[in-house]
Amino acid sequence: MINLRGRDIISSLDFDRETLEHLFNEADKIREELRSRSILDYCHGKIMITVFLEPSTRTRLSFQFAMIKLGGIVVDFGLEQAASIAKGESFEDTIRMVDGYDPDIIVVRHKEPGSALRAAEIAVRPVINAGDGWNEHPTQALLDLYTIKRELGRIDNITIGIMGDLKYGRTPSSLSYALSKFENVKIIYIAPRELQIRREVLEKIDGLVEWKMVERVEEVIERLDVLYVTRLQKERFTDLSEYERLRGSYQISLNLLSKFKKIPIIMHPLPRVDELSTDVDSLPQAKYFTQAENGVYIRAALIKEVLGA
Repeated sequence: MINLRGRDIISSLDFDRETLEHLFNEADKIREELRSRSILDYCHGKIMITVFLEPSTRTRLSFQFAMIKLGGIVVDFGLEQAASIAKGESFEDTIRMVDGYDPDIIVVRHKEPGSALRAAEIAVRPVINAGDGWNEHPTQALLDLYTIKRELGRIDNITIGIMGDLKYGRTPSSLSYALSKFENVKIIYIAPRELQIRREVLEKIDGLVEWKMVERVEEVIERLDVLYVTRLQKERFTDLSEYERLRGSYQISLNLLSKFKKIPIIMHPLPRVDELSTDVDSLPQAKYFTQAENGVYIRAALIKEVLGA
């Protein structure tokens, strides 16, 4: 198992299987402790700063709730528009300034791929990547695997369909890397040809998982244990005409699902747009809000380990 104390968390590749399973167990323990106590004391006196320079709801809030529930203190950097970065201050100088205030942990989100690694190279304090452009989102992968484990009782021996914008989305890459730590996992990438998974991702998982690409979910849905849906990443398209052309090229709805004898559990990192209909919410297989709730517990487990609490 990897000792996470004081480590930067930049990629899902930073974990091995034993460490992932340890984090799942720690998340379960924290969940159980919070049933009887609203605030724990693992991180009493510790300070976390959240530096989110790209919009976020679930990730920002779940990190903040996680730290508060561990008994720690949260300082939020605030909106980019209200900070000196809006005046032209560089990302690097922002990180140097934040690190100089001596927090215990820094959580960073930025629109540029590789930004989390740059922050980690600058900061003395440990940095957690909360999403760096289309590159990675390792803590999302943690809560995804944690949800699969809780819902199916296993991660080994599953077939998962990852559907949607796999080219510009950061969650498919981090999830793929994390899944590659387990045994007999099959990943089916479901997307229009223009939005298929990036070659660099496939190169890193090749030989570790079995994978294939298809364009239509109908071809494979009854073979899946998990269907992981992602939205079209409008903000990452340089050509909006391409976005409009591909928009709506895939959608999961109750009408579609009713055509099949077997419906897998359905996950989504959220937010959703029009790729996942709200009429799916009533199905027992819909797990995306549970998935979001799980983010607090698994992120709390990660914070606790990184701080050595």
